[in-house]
Amino acid sequence: MHRFPRLLRTAALAAALLGPAARGATFDLQTATLAEINAAMDAGALTAEKLVSLYLARIAAYDRAGPRINAIITLNPRALETARALDAERAAKGPRSPLHGVPVVLKDLFDTEDMPTTCGFLPLKDSRPLHDATVVRRLRAAGAIILAKVNLSDWFGTPPKGDQSTVLGRTLNPYNLALTPGGSSGGTGAALAAGFAQVGLGSETGVSIRNPTSNNSLVGLAPTRGLIPRAGMTMTSFAQERCGPMGRSVHDVAVLTGIVAGFDAEDLLTIGSPGRTPAAPYASFLRKDALRGARIGVFRDLFRQGPDHTEGVALVEKAIAAMRAAGAVIIEPVSTGLDLFTLLADTRTNYYEAQFSYDLYFRRLGPGAPIRNVEELLAKGGELVKPGIAKAHREFRSLMHHPDYLARRDTQETLRDAAVALMDRYRLDALAYPFKSLPPEPHLAESNREKDNPFSSVTGLPAVLVPAGYTAKENGPIALELLGRPYSEPVLFALAYAFEQLAGIRRPPPSTPPLPGERFEYQPRTAALAATQP
Repeated sequence: MHRFPRLLRTAALAAALLGPAARGATFDLQTATLAEINAAMDAGALTAEKLVSLYLARIAAYDRAGPRINAIITLNPRALETARALDAERAAKGPRSPLHGVPVVLKDLFDTEDMPTTCGFLPLKDSRPLHDATVVRRLRAAGAIILAKVNLSDWFGTPPKGDQSTVLGRTLNPYNLALTPGGSSGGTGAALAAGFAQVGLGSETGVSIRNPTSNNSLVGLAPTRGLIPRAGMTMTSFAQERCGPMGRSVHDVAVLTGIVAGFDAEDLLTIGSPGRTPAAPYASFLRKDALRGARIGVFRDLFRQGPDHTEGVALVEKAIAAMRAAGAVIIEPVSTGLDLFTLLADTRTNYYEAQFSYDLYFRRLGPGAPIRNVEELLAKGGELVKPGIAKAHREFRSLMHHPDYLARRDTQETLRDAAVALMDRYRLDALAYPFKSLPPEPHLAESNREKDNPFSSVTGLPAVLVPAGYTAKENGPIALELLGRPYSEPVLFALAYAFEQLAGIRRPPPSTPPLPGERFEYQPRTAALAATQP
């Protein structure tokens, strides 16, 4: 009879002792990190089934309807079924990882044995790989739910001007529907910005992780060459190609990186990672005070000049000033003494490596694949196939002694060594600069070479991007890029996290506002336990 008032008094005392969190927590789908998702699941306020349902509702409202972002190529028909099974497993055994029951989107060039992998190319729209890509297998083992395969710049074809692919067409940028979401991982970028999943994977040969990350105000990692395996991933370059974790927060990207990184015998480029990656999770290195005492060089070689770049550069300068105010030691300027933009224009090797990389992928698909080699690609794709693929196929039979190819490889090594020497000379933790200082371009605009910065991709050095602001006229996102030494991802994540926390720059896009049920209050598990103690 008297127990209910006693419980009320106990709950009030617990709230007073445990602080604001004990009085209730707020879950907001658009801003929640993986840590906040797991806290809500631990408290019984959220399930994987509910989380998938929230994301499916956003896809229904905003991908084919509303602003018609048009990012989703294939939606996983078993996502809710998988979520219910993972909820039962969590209840019985606990979570496998922070990604347990969490929806993920994949650029549609990562093989999935239960869904087509189209590469954005119409003749491959029904291609069903025999096996999951290595990173997909690792995601599933961690309990992640592959919610959807998303649009990309057509890997083999030439779509109508302004479209991303011959399979799906044009994907829009949620921050400004008239602007491109970026190539080639634009579907991943747009889907994450619009809130269609919690995290995702993109890839890049040149800038295709970093361009959509910047264009969609996300956080992204272009990892150390060889950190994340690429088996089962369509590639244009076996040297430059990288898989890139993307998300709305540094924390989430750090967690995702830890799930997919590491040695894989199917990709011997990963042989350098054992012993050079941390035993502790990447997210364990995140500290709000990580900028204090950090030495960051302002890499002026990668700042562009001219009136078109003024606003974007100013946003990055403001970000650097904020890091200085937070206690970072800013070394200004640092330079290799090289004309980097001129060198970078003739440094990529993908044109030379493409046909060999394509054959490597097609062989993995098995004898029943719609396309099994480059010869079949050219024959079956016909006029859809990019002219450069046929040209390279005629021109290159071997790379062993090709002077232009070997010269580009030498230049890549020179640039990598120059950047590392610069960091060693000034004892730097990272180099800072704009990924690009132009906002996303309109869909039908001619590509502007001054937006491109492939330094990280041609050197294989890791880079983390974090939002730095938005241009006034276009609401165009601009990103700060932090570049480090090989396998310095823990340091880069720590610096990016500290900046993200102090600056609080990222904001959700205006075209995909919150839907009912995405924000709710709940009592955290610690408060609930304390309140029920006799």
